[in-house]
Amino acid sequence: MKDLRPKTSVEPIIETMIRLARCSSSHRIILSGSKGPHEMFELHRRGFHRVATTATCGLPHGQYDVAFVNCQQTSIKALEATLNWLVHFLASTSVLVIWMESPEYSGGLVSMFERLGFRVEAGTRCERGLVICARRLDANAQAVAA
Repeated sequence: MKDLRPKTSVEPIIETMIRLARCSSSHRIILSGSKGPHEMFELHRRGFHRVATTATCGLPHGQYDVAFVNCQQTSIKALEATLNWLVHFLASTSVLVIWMESPEYSGGLVSMFERLGFRVEAGTRCERGLVICARRLDANAQAVAA
């Protein structure tokens, strides 16, 4: 049977972000960006109920497994400022997934991720931009130690 619900503008982006982050419904997810409430609704609809936005997340203490960042027409400096604040909410094994509407800003992302303690794992072009997934560097060390 065909799904007759109208597709939201964030639906294809969320699909790509979930796939790149390899999310499960048990992961705690934090959303950053202007479409946070819409993305939260879309994640809840898909069975992800441990979701918060940066407006509802409380104090930072490494409590989130995944961060989805919606970066619409923002400079790389503004993105870096957001990520500098956001990383304190992320666990040592966390994944950071960024959707950028303007791929021309992606030039300095690899070095920015490294400064923040992340390594780029994957990236793909999607319907309306670029999605990049990065994992904490200490997550690799923990996997080797186990």
